[in-house]
Amino acid sequence: MPLLLVRNDITRMTVDAIVNAANPSLLGGGGVDGAIHRAAGPELLAECRTLNGCRTGEAKITGAYRLHAKYVIHTVGPIWYGGGHGEEHLLRSCYRRSLELAADHGCETVAFPLISSGVYGYPKADAFRVATEAISAFLEGHELTVYLVLFDRAAYLLGDRFGDVRAFIDDAYAQAEERRPRNQASYRWEREPKALLDEDTCCFEAAAAPMPAAAPRKKAKEASAPVKAPDRQELLRQLDEGFSRTLLKLIDEKGMTDVQCYKRANIDRKLFSKIRSDPDYRPSKTTAIALALALELPLPETQSLLSRAGFTLSHSYLSDILVEYCIRQKQYDVLAVNELLFSYDQPLLGS
Repeated sequence: MPLLLVRNDITRMTVDAIVNAANPSLLGGGGVDGAIHRAAGPELLAECRTLNGCRTGEAKITGAYRLHAKYVIHTVGPIWYGGGHGEEHLLRSCYRRSLELAADHGCETVAFPLISSGVYGYPKADAFRVATEAISAFLEGHELTVYLVLFDRAAYLLGDRFGDVRAFIDDAYAQAEERRPRNQASYRWEREPKALLDEDTCCFEAAAAPMPAAAPRKKAKEASAPVKAPDRQELLRQLDEGFSRTLLKLIDEKGMTDVQCYKRANIDRKLFSKIRSDPDYRPSKTTAIALALALELPLPETQSLLSRAGFTLSHSYLSDILVEYCIRQKQYDVLAVNELLFSYDQPLLGS
């Protein structure tokens, strides 16, 4: 199942388990830790007192009490000392141990904060990278939905791989503007060439391009000859294959398994099963794009696959421009693309 970025207050998430970025005593503190304790009520602190603390990189589980969850998983992230003291190893362990506890307790949905990125000083871009990599690695072998909860769009998430994205956006909008009709009259001419033209324009066109001479009348016998109706089966044979069949063919051509495809696309198994079992299934645009990225399709093939579901990438929409940028950069990692989309407050790909 997928990893989803959300902008929310983690104490308001309705999930099976909320992860708390705790301190070693597990007795509450500031930031996310304090907010979770306040929202859960004094019962949470009372249970935490029985746990005898927690070591850095480890995790322990309690009830959630007044939160909209079944459990709180407490994990202690590393303090940043420059990166040379095993901080990344410990941070990865926080995510892995928390997810193992969630799976052991039958959780299907888990919400994480960005661990150690607050007062513990872990650089936010690095903390985000470690979080997404560690969670993704766990999800390769487990069916969970994991939310990474952030407070804002956090432009600091954008790394060097997106360094020239703003220039690409400007160019795309400029190209779209050049293709746009220069005035309303020309727009109307392209869309409705006769009905919306004013009288002067009609006269000008008539003078510039005289009407052709009337064609000779057909003989009555020819005019009344029946027109043969097109063969229905022939018309059906001319139809393009739908999205589902095209997708399955591409998966086979790429030598991938279904599981590899839907996990790379960041969609869950149930949704993929719907697409596979129903030849007429029409996915959302974000799902269709995610599957195209999972297959690492170049831009023309992406457009072709999207067209089978009735969509296209257009320079009229910022989200489409960002996706096109990633494809041109050969950035097919759906989570990385979602990082970029999230930073620009655009809809995310996948489930």
